[in-house]
Amino acid sequence: MTRPPASRYVHALSTAIALVLVLATSAAPAQQRSSVLTAEDRAELKRYAADTWKAMDRLTLPSGLPSDRLRRAGEAWDDPVAETTPTNIAAYVWSVLGAERLGIVAADDARDRLGRTLRSLEAMDRPHGFFVNDIDPRDGRHLTASPVDGSPRRPLISTVDNAWLALALTMVVNTRPDLASDARRLLDAMDFGFFYEAYDAKDPVHRPGLLRVGYWVDEKAFYGHYGMLNTEARIASYIAIARGQLPPEHYYRMYRTLPTEIAPQTQTPTGEFREYQGVSVFEGAYDYMGSRVVPSWGGSMFEALMVPLFVPEAEWAPQSWGVNHPLYVRGQIDHGLVEMKYGAWGFSPAFRPTGGYETYGVKGLGTDASGYYSFDAAWGLPPHMVTLTTSPVHGVVTPHAAFLALAFAPREAMDDLKTLRDRFPIYGPLGFQDSVDVATGMVSGYVLALDQGMIMAAVVNELADGFMRKAFATGTVETIVRPLIAPEEFTAGASGRYPSAGRFETQITRLGSADE
Repeated sequence: MTRPPASRYVHALSTAIALVLVLATSAAPAQQRSSVLTAEDRAELKRYAADTWKAMDRLTLPSGLPSDRLRRAGEAWDDPVAETTPTNIAAYVWSVLGAERLGIVAADDARDRLGRTLRSLEAMDRPHGFFVNDIDPRDGRHLTASPVDGSPRRPLISTVDNAWLALALTMVVNTRPDLASDARRLLDAMDFGFFYEAYDAKDPVHRPGLLRVGYWVDEKAFYGHYGMLNTEARIASYIAIARGQLPPEHYYRMYRTLPTEIAPQTQTPTGEFREYQGVSVFEGAYDYMGSRVVPSWGGSMFEALMVPLFVPEAEWAPQSWGVNHPLYVRGQIDHGLVEMKYGAWGFSPAFRPTGGYETYGVKGLGTDASGYYSFDAAWGLPPHMVTLTTSPVHGVVTPHAAFLALAFAPREAMDDLKTLRDRFPIYGPLGFQDSVDVATGMVSGYVLALDQGMIMAAVVNELADGFMRKAFATGTVETIVRPLIAPEEFTAGASGRYPSAGRFETQITRLGSADE
């Protein structure tokens, strides 16, 4: 697939075609976490939240729309870049709700901020009820050219970017009665059935029962399918199913691991077939560092663990997500500390220390044969930085990945964040900068709305009894989604390979193509 030139989120999210692997603990982690984190830890998290909020505030323009990123210039910061996406706007909205919940902003301030954002959204052009992916945060207009290099920007409607915005609007509806009608009006116009390719047993390759990746407004053309389950794109499926815009069985048409006929992948999955909602599902998994894990597409943290910031998957589906999420985190930890010996861990798409956006991950936790790696090569460094180290491998760690692990490995996450803070100049008045090269200590010099938004959501959940999950996944979402995902049992967890099922060729016939 030719990479669309719209935004890095389109790349990171549209390449997501990998299904979730489940790791295995059915114990409810909520009771355990309170005894793991100390009062000092909680005070530290509150400081992280306050400083992260300063970044979100600094990113936001008078329109109530956030910029995509800020760049440090010496001791100061440049003006926010004049571009944003629906996902960034969503991150700002849930950060306002979270900051209010923690007492960082007053209720009146939060109401005014959210009101400005909703009014700007209402005034924006919305093809088919959705928002295009390249937006000028100063006035909400569609960007036709990059504000950085002038390259053309075509009007793209991204399925998953709009899903994150729909999630944030749902949170406003559920928590802010004073703004609920305005948020609901925007939400009601977003029918995700628009992106759905209904399943046809006679032509499962072209009609696979999956969501399309996006829609080019100028061409009036869809492209790609989201085929993999264990990626951030599954939030679109949850929202659409909960709102009655997709049939529930769609959830089971996504791949847990790719059929071997579809594309090369990092290893041949093993597992067994099980049936849910009348769909035969291959419950495949990969072996990595002594565990069986359902992979994501690239092996990054936000693919697997951004969704459970808002959906309590581990609680609702203890035999699938409840197993996989903690094992996936363990794989990231072991990769950084044991396999690569970086001394720190947490690998997820981020701004590179040397500039530009990169899709970092743990290759062994991902399906993509070309791989997301946890490092940059030495040649990617400026010449003066290469002289600082003899290491040919430059591990790149991003703090937001450790925050995503808080719900599943709280002690390890706090220790990792302390390591990053103590070893590198990565923390400042706007919270954590986006990444660090652990070989040289070079930090990225950027803060990103999306990554700061994930940090904010993770901390609020920890300090405010899962507030982010409760704000979204109550009512209809829980009523519809919880019983849908509860019965599934992944083959993740135990070490050791399953014998090959020998039935991959029938899986592609039943489930259809995972093309992009």
